[in-house]
Amino acid sequence: MKPAPIPSSPWQQAPLSRFWRACIAVFCALALAQISGLAHADSDHDRARQALQAGEVLPLATILDGVAREHAGKILDVELDRDKDDGEVYWVYKVKVLQAGGKLLKLKIDARTGALISRKHKD
Repeated sequence: MKPAPIPSSPWQQAPLSRFWRACIAVFCALALAQISGLAHADSDHDRARQALQAGEVLPLATILDGVAREHAGKILDVELDRDKDDGEVYWVYKVKVLQAGGKLLKLKIDARTGALISRKHKD
């Protein structure tokens, strides 16, 4: 009886090895996507910190205190973004508040002054 040939390469095309190679490729792609997402998140965090240190934005705690005083409900989400109006670029906090009865309140707040720019109710 003749012994089975020994593969010359660990990557030789066997049905199971193709499956595992595909799994490894998918894992590597997901890992790279996660790393690039983390790098983006770090840069957003750094920009927000720099804006706070430069006095361009109020601290988030200050904004949230004002929202809690003026609008009853549970704060669901907060974003710090750059908006553009009439050519002027400025920082805004976008806050989502879940109110009684399941109504969603969207607030846009000037990040430098804390002034309410807009308020939208969604059912």
